[in-house]
Amino acid sequence: MMIVMRNMKAGARAAAKDATHERIVSVAARAIRRSGYDGTGVADIMKEAGLTHGAFYAHFASREAMLAEAAGRACAESAAAAAEVVANTPPEKTLESMLGAYLSKEHLESVDIGCPLAALGSETSRQVPEVRRVATRHVKEMIDLVARQLPDWGQPGAHERALVTISTMVGALLLARAVDDPALSDGLREAALRHLTSPGS
Repeated sequence: MMIVMRNMKAGARAAAKDATHERIVSVAARAIRRSGYDGTGVADIMKEAGLTHGAFYAHFASREAMLAEAAGRACAESAAAAAEVVANTPPEKTLESMLGAYLSKEHLESVDIGCPLAALGSETSRQVPEVRRVATRHVKEMIDLVARQLPDWGQPGAHERALVTISTMVGALLLARAVDDPALSDGLREAALRHLTSPGS
């Protein structure tokens, strides 16, 4: 009986630690998109998660390890949002729906839960290899997802069109967020969307 009780307590402790770890990663995934990698400090993350700064090292070996996990979570959330659009849209409208959602005003204004490529792209090249590896994997996944929505999927031209589509999507959103002129911001998004959805693009 005592062994069972000890095992139950150990299991409960492990589950609590896992839940706390998930909370930290979730908070950090939002924070890096909102404030950038360099603007995301351990103390701020732990405070937002409702934990002490000292508890951090029970979960991560370093700040960089936390950033890599947070980047992975942000990428996974972005991929899941894109996959949901694909799952809920007729095949002939999927790419148009994906582009419309990505280049929407709502996505523009939702930096902390939006695409990490647009939020963090310019910073990523200066991050540790683990963070760059996560970003690279996500770029490849997004290219593949877009390519699979194209009528000529599997042909060399589809891959190249997917590369251009992802580059245009991310670049347009990044610039639309960067400028302080609302009309220009809207124009950047709308022009990119028209170009990407026009026949023969």
